[in-house]
Amino acid sequence: MTESRTHTLFSFGTLRDDRVQTALFGRAVPTSPAALAGYTTRPLKITDPAVIAASGLDVHLILERRLGASVEGAVLHLTDQELAAADAYEVDDYTRRRVVLSSGATTWAYLDAKPLRPAERIVVVGDSIAYGRCDPRGGWAGHLAAAHIAGNEAERRLFNLAVPGSTLADVGEQTPALLAARRPDTLLVAAGINDSAVPAAGTTARADADLAVRSGSGSDSDGTADFARLTGSLDTLAATALGHNARLVVAGPSWLDEDRTRDYEGLRFTRARALALRAFLRAWCEANHIDFLDLWEPLRERTELLVDGLHPSAEGHRALYEHLDALGR
Repeated sequence: MTESRTHTLFSFGTLRDDRVQTALFGRAVPTSPAALAGYTTRPLKITDPAVIAASGLDVHLILERRLGASVEGAVLHLTDQELAAADAYEVDDYTRRRVVLSSGATTWAYLDAKPLRPAERIVVVGDSIAYGRCDPRGGWAGHLAAAHIAGNEAERRLFNLAVPGSTLADVGEQTPALLAARRPDTLLVAAGINDSAVPAAGTTARADADLAVRSGSGSDSDGTADFARLTGSLDTLAATALGHNARLVVAGPSWLDEDRTRDYEGLRFTRARALALRAFLRAWCEANHIDFLDLWEPLRERTELLVDGLHPSAEGHRALYEHLDALGR
């Protein structure tokens, strides 16, 4: 028989109420006072009758980021079954993610299900598509920066630190040293198409080996290769984000027109490999309670929005931004 684990969950609202706890868990659960730095709250209208009946309220609170602010609450100590009951109680506007309390302890908390909506200071890392190649406006990240900062110019920031040609391994190595000065609350990792690449025909055996390691791919080129070696880089980025009390958000690769792509610096790109990367990233995010934003669909079969079959045009970047905005904000 599997023994139930104990989980900690930061609550700043109705889950602290003994009546709600008894309704959900059949008991008042052990709690201890706690605070969450870097956050404030805003009201959220609730329409689910069962949640309103349990809490007695049709307006709950939801967290949003605010540099220098703090939210007082309590840590609940829950069993596996009780944590599942808390998940079921929270409406679709919330999702459970890891946060760092003012004490330095790591715990669960329910955050806004749209990961970019509550953000104040966003850092973007990734490759040439995240960098905005082929768009003088700075690509989808440039559009995101303009809209984000326009919402509150005094307090909101977006730093695009993407570097063309980067892989997740590069990003995992370079990002930790870049964050402290920017004080991010959200780390948006654009997992670029480079991680799906395989060595192009005609490269030497030595180059093949080097490129396979650099791109995070195995020897398969049919889209079924195991991307497990990327796990270490993703785990590093997750730990880096949590170390800054920032929320990690992973954006998956965008669609490519395999018939028009050419080899880039000894790398070859195929749709099957890109789809395999997309599936791997989605699965890793689901397993680790990390937000995944899928950028595949907005360019699907729209080859006119790609300059070279791989890099979006200015119009393609606009389409990516609008899709990202709908998912994340």
